[in-house]
Amino acid sequence: MKTISEELAAHIAGEVTTLATCWKLTRKDTSVLGFTNHDKDIVIDSVLYKASTGFTPSTIENTGTLSVDNLDVEGMLSAGSLTESDILAGLYDFADIEIFQVNYTDLTQGRLILKKGWLGEVSLHKQQFIAEVRGMTQKLSQTIGELYSPSCRAALGDNRCKVSMAAHTVTGIVTASSSGQHITDADRDETSGIFTSGVITFTSGANSGISMEVKEYILTSGVGGQIILVLPLPYPVAEGDNYSLTKGCDKTVATCRQRFNNILNFRGEPHVPGLDRMLETAGTRTT
Repeated sequence: MKTISEELAAHIAGEVTTLATCWKLTRKDTSVLGFTNHDKDIVIDSVLYKASTGFTPSTIENTGTLSVDNLDVEGMLSAGSLTESDILAGLYDFADIEIFQVNYTDLTQGRLILKKGWLGEVSLHKQQFIAEVRGMTQKLSQTIGELYSPSCRAALGDNRCKVSMAAHTVTGIVTASSSGQHITDADRDETSGIFTSGVITFTSGANSGISMEVKEYILTSGVGGQIILVLPLPYPVAEGDNYSLTKGCDKTVATCRQRFNNILNFRGEPHVPGLDRMLETAGTRTT
């Protein structure tokens, strides 16, 4: 149930209104950004809501059922607020969002909350971003439970896996980088593939604090270790940047046993017969 002050309710019920819609974004690093469709900036509770004509939401629909009621927000990338590099860096992943209306001529009347939730998928296209806003009922649509699988369902190093990542993490320094996706460390001498599917985290440079999954690790004689990332890093990689790198896990029972000696905590069922085997057995019985 939405709550609203008597003064704001009376204003909305009037023939002429002076309403402005505001969007408040709170990132996981606690940074707060505000936007409004008003033609002037508005300050509410010490938060500056910038007038942004390129920030447009789709229609907001609220229902009395438990169905998921999502909406999209479109906007133009701006050097002063939302930038492509920040989005690619994941700074807006799962950011909390609050959408509300105020009477911009009398902010003491309070606010009418239209929607609360968090940002879901964010896509980029020609200096424009489109963000999916997921409502509070989104969590009700998530599947609780697990299915049988031949591969491990635990994440490497989590409470179920129990592998100590300190023993499987190395540090290094970038000696060359042809792009934000291809990195070379001439001092790496580990066997090819050992860091494939691992995670690299930069501890200095423009990408400090940013992590990215490793697509492939290749050891080349006379060159060193070449690290190919799944996606390009949001900021340029420079020679001398420091990083930490974890060994990769392909979720197979062989890797769990041989690389991590952790077979007792393997969270998969590699010996459960698959669908092909069951159909083959059923066909044999029929014959």
